[in-house]
This record gives sequence, structure tokens and C-alpha cells, in this order.
Amino acid sequence: MRNRAKPSWIKAKLPAGKNYTHLRGLMRSLHLNTVCEEARCPNIGECWGAGTLTFMILGDTCTRSCGFCHVKTGRGGDIDWEEPGRVAEAVNKLVENNAHIKHIVITSVNRDDRNHESASIFGETIRKVRQVTPGIKIEVLIPDFKGEAEALEKVLDSGPDILNHNIETVPRLYRLPQETQSGRKRSVRPQANYDWSLKVLSESKLYGSRDMLTKSGIMVGLGEETAEILDTLKDLREAGCDIVTVGQYLQPTVDHLPVSKFYHPLEFDSLKSYGENIIGIPHVEAGPLVRSSYHAEKQVVKLGESSLS
Repeated sequence: MRNRAKPSWIKAKLPAGKNYTHLRGLMRSLHLNTVCEEARCPNIGECWGAGTLTFMILGDTCTRSCGFCHVKTGRGGDIDWEEPGRVAEAVNKLVENNAHIKHIVITSVNRDDRNHESASIFGETIRKVRQVTPGIKIEVLIPDFKGEAEALEKVLDSGPDILNHNIETVPRLYRLPQETQSGRKRSVRPQANYDWSLKVLSESKLYGSRDMLTKSGIMVGLGEETAEILDTLKDLREAGCDIVTVGQYLQPTVDHLPVSKFYHPLEFDSLKSYGENIIGIPHVEAGPLVRSSYHAEKQVVKLGESSLS
């Protein structure tokens, strides 16, 4: 199985520059992780250069083995109850050194072994950040907590501004084994459940604060059909999503799932138009290099301006 050559429109800038170096040093000094690095995000240079990044709490080891993800898998290890304070310290330093920062994203690995403790860490991190930087917008990108409502409530009770949970792909591909270039059989989300994810989103919209936005994301290029993408967008709209991101899947290594197709930028434009104009999702961010946290602050600003118009 040969790897598909990337088309000309798949280009990301190499991470460099004074601000990138500053943020990388800050994360190291506080012993914090970022999903930008762990998942090899193609936008790390652009986002870090602008002074924004996505904190990854609860360690750097995921208890799941999704076929698309570069974050390492294994046992989750101990819960670090001091981590929320270090994240708050890092955010405070970012704000002090970059006055334009008004929006941060906090995500985590899956910790299926410690779901309720994980949710408590999310909640405490939000509270700690608000104590030191009360004016900042906080977006959380959470796991599904295996559909456990009590765990989700712990996050919602802390009052995030944006609740993000990625559906990732169409339901047919969740557990369907596919062969990688190395000959390994892997599925997109073997330990996940499509209905759990929809439940997280719908219950967050129902029980979260009135002003809280809900958000989800899809990757394309994993073997899905166009009709399946459209159906998934409909499901996300019915679950109450205010924002949906659609981006191109890029294979991290030969041990990960192969790319079935590289979507043209015009196809992303069509998906955006369908999502916004046909089924009524308030904002769809679609493009080859779009990821969950890409232009996160701009999305919220756009929705705020729309609600006032």
C-alpha cells in the first residue's frame, strides 16, 4: 500500500520565530504538554507565532488507540492534581507578555481508567485560569467520558465558554478495520461510540450555561462517502452544534491509517456552504489544514457579531 503524494495545496509553514521559541520554552519550564506538538498539528507555526496554543492536560499518554492519532497510547499514569495551577500560571504569563491573547483551548488525552477524576481536573483548570485571568475566553476540547453524564456535569459546572467534542468521522468507520502501510489493521475510533459523542454534544447544549457555545469536528480522507459526511453534519446540527470544523486527515506514520483521498479546497468550500446555508449550522470552518483549535478565537468573534446583527 503506497502513500499518496500530498497535493500542492497541503502546505504548512515550518515552526519558527521569536514567539514560537518563547512559547515552547514556557511549556517546558512549567512541565506542560500541548496537543499542537503531541499530535503534530500542521498549524503549529502559524498558531504559536500568533501567540496561541492548546494546552493538553492529564499527561501525554492516551488510553485509546485511534488509528488517525499520533499521541502515544498506553496506561494513563497518575493524575497530577497540581496541573491546573501550572496551566493557570502559564496562561497568566501569556497574557502578561501578549496582551492580544483573549482565547485559550484546553484539551486532554482520553483517560478511560479515570473518567471522573479527569473531568474534575478539567473543571479545576477552568476555575484556576479564571482566578488569575478572569476576562479570557476558555474553550475545552473534551473526551466522551464513555458517555457518563456525571463526568460531563463536572466540566459544565465550571462554566467553559465553548464546549468542544470531536465526532471525528462518520459512524460506519468508527470500528471498521483498515490496513496501514505497515500491514497493521487499525480502526478510526475502536474504543469510541458515535452515539456517546452525539450525547455529549446534545447534553452540553441542554445543560450548559445559556451563553456557552458547542462545537465539534470532522476529518475527511479516511474512506468516507460524501453522503455520509452530509449525514454527520446533519447529526451535529441536530445535536445543537454552533461551530463545526472540517479538515483533511494527514497520515502521521506508516502505522496509522492511510489517506483515502485528498479533498480539493473547492470541496471544502462546498461542505461549508452546505453546513451553513442548507442545514443551518451557525459557523463551519472547512479547509485542508483546518483543525479543532484553528482560528478558534475568530470563530467565536464571528458568532458574537452575527448575534448582534
